[in-house]
Amino acid sequence: MVVAGPGGGGGIGGMADMKGLTTQIITGRWFMVFASLLIMSAAGATYMFALYSPDIKKSLGYDQTTLNLLSFFKDVGSNVGVLSGLINEVTPPWVVLSLGAVLNFFGYFMIWLAVTKKITGVQVWHMCLYIFIGANSQSFANTGSLVTCVKNFPESRGSVLGILKGYVGLSGAIITQLFHAFYGHDSRALILLIGWLPAAISFVFLRTIRIMKVNMVGSAAVVIFMLFVPLAVVIVEEYKIWSSKKQALNDPSPLRIVAEKATTKPKKFPPRLLPRHLQLMKINRPPPQSHHQAPRTPAMYLVGKPLFTPPNRGEDFTILQALFSADMFILFLATICGVGGTLTAIDNLGQIGASLGYPKKSTSTFVSLVSIWNYLGRVVSGFGSEHVLKKYKFPRPLLLTLTLLLSCAGHLLIAFNVPGGLYVASVIIGFCFGAQWPLLFAIISELFGLKYYSTLYNFGAVASPVGLYLLNVRLTGHLYDKEAGKQLAAKGSRKKARRSPRLTRKFYKSDIYKKFREAAEEAETEMAVSGNTVGRTETKNG
Repeated sequence: MVVAGPGGGGGIGGMADMKGLTTQIITGRWFMVFASLLIMSAAGATYMFALYSPDIKKSLGYDQTTLNLLSFFKDVGSNVGVLSGLINEVTPPWVVLSLGAVLNFFGYFMIWLAVTKKITGVQVWHMCLYIFIGANSQSFANTGSLVTCVKNFPESRGSVLGILKGYVGLSGAIITQLFHAFYGHDSRALILLIGWLPAAISFVFLRTIRIMKVNMVGSAAVVIFMLFVPLAVVIVEEYKIWSSKKQALNDPSPLRIVAEKATTKPKKFPPRLLPRHLQLMKINRPPPQSHHQAPRTPAMYLVGKPLFTPPNRGEDFTILQALFSADMFILFLATICGVGGTLTAIDNLGQIGASLGYPKKSTSTFVSLVSIWNYLGRVVSGFGSEHVLKKYKFPRPLLLTLTLLLSCAGHLLIAFNVPGGLYVASVIIGFCFGAQWPLLFAIISELFGLKYYSTLYNFGAVASPVGLYLLNVRLTGHLYDKEAGKQLAAKGSRKKARRSPRLTRKFYKSDIYKKFREAAEEAETEMAVSGNTVGRTETKNG
């Protein structure tokens, strides 16, 4: 005799349960986090410029100045993401990710075609445009996945920003290992890899990255309790109102008027913020004077709210309110100095190591240290700031200040040329560079709200290329050229003309054939002298 249990009916029920579980996992918030991690782990192509830039220089015959120009456009493209933020405000995340994938593939694929000589006639401005487009796709990936994750986990924004931005910093090491596995040591193929791999990952998870509502699943008792909570609040508040009325009527002091309105508010407010129905006013007190406000002009209303009367911190600012606020100006200035200073040191590690006498092999070690500690800085600052904020109420702006102070130690180690100090400086600068980003983006979301976070997030990142241009190009570049000019003036005769065209500029401006003319004149003079001597001899003999 066979008895069929409740699970009878074969494996159909089990397959249905497995299908339902799989659907729940794929459509859940945590799978979206997993997809975002994969997208971020392939969105750091800008950190690998040093690996394929020699091929660009060799294949296209560029000099170092032209290569630095390409690097500048790369940094501008990777940090200026205002367009992706504005698009994300009016479209779903999958549109932003699709555009980013297309831009990424187009930019780097065109660079690969130019380097491999499959297309000809490529000008410098073409390459600047291609690398700008390819690098700008990183902002689309950040906006489409990272901003969406922050909106889906608003109470853990620090942790979310830390882990996702950390994977961007680590993506350089990840893609490098994949490159060696797929293509060996053909560095030109790396350009093709960073063109198709991030685009493919974004297209795979287009429908996964989306804004989700938090669904809480609880028992029936919890549901019933939550249903009766509003009723309990109403009863408690009505009882408080009734008690205040009764106390006012039974009070023997001069007559008081209790003003009541239909709306009720909690009582946990300072006295000056109490609801009007709880404010008791004496009759002999003079009536409040009405303050007539001047009518606001339409120019004061931009994006739906007054421009010069922003809301309180933490509420939803409009884009213009946030941009014209003192808080945004301070954050922008701090980012210019902090991120710009650390990024300047990172971009010049090769020159710094060579000038301080470190071997060339150590330079690659410095770059690796910066990449690894860049990742650790992003993760630690994200999770650490979230922990100390919730447990100790330690503000994130103060953590950002401490991070900037710590980065100064790395700069001092380089400036004073401490023996072996460049290794420690690489660790400190890499950690501080990574730690600043989660703190900056979390502060922006906390001060100005999440309504327009997509755009404000990218405005905060604009400070990076501004700081890089001011501190790296204008300041460091000027000082470098000034010192190099002194050394070239002292050792100019030892330089070869092909290595420095500036050394030959003065030479070619002078009379370069003067020596030959002088030699010819001397020869003519000698011939004339010898001719005269021969003539005199013949005259004497005759």
